[in-house]
Amino acid sequence: MKEKVLITIGDATETVDTLYPYFRLIEGGYEPVVAGPEKRRFQMVLHEVKPGWTITKEWEGYTLEATIAFKDVNPEEYLGIFFSGGRAPEYIRYDKDLVRITRHFFEKNKPIGCVCHGVEIPAYAGCVKGRRMATVPKCRFDLEVCGGIFVDEPCVVDGNLVSGRTFWDHGHYMGKWMALLDAARAAKAK
Repeated sequence: MKEKVLITIGDATETVDTLYPYFRLIEGGYEPVVAGPEKRRFQMVLHEVKPGWTITKEWEGYTLEATIAFKDVNPEEYLGIFFSGGRAPEYIRYDKDLVRITRHFFEKNKPIGCVCHGVEIPAYAGCVKGRRMATVPKCRFDLEVCGGIFVDEPCVVDGNLVSGRTFWDHGHYMGKWMALLDAARAAKAK
């Protein structure tokens, strides 16, 4: 039986931030489970700061089905969690069940992956105090005001927490997060 790993999404979740870890989990022999505020199809987006622009431009990306709503997630059933980026975290972070889920993974020291705006979820849930994390520079305030430490690097590992700044960093931090999942799976199998 494959170990399940949770991926959090909402409308305006960044497409590459979400699909890259989704497919890496399958490749690694895990069952990625997509969770959202509701069990339904969500519209993802593409985010990029275009040359000459000072803000992020957004286009519609693919859609993705959330197979479970946050309220129905029993976090004990999951080996790890991934907080995807895009605009979604800014809105879904207020979901009381997502806060409950997030706190579980931090309290139980399970493997946590996070990219870009995904930091807004554990920050709001009160889980980043004293933790070193990478995120997109415009989310630095969200991290620091909640007690986290901003690190402008493509991969930051702080115990069970692995983070990157944007989808351009996937090749730097994803392997480290997958290694934590592999170690957790091996420990659980003993």
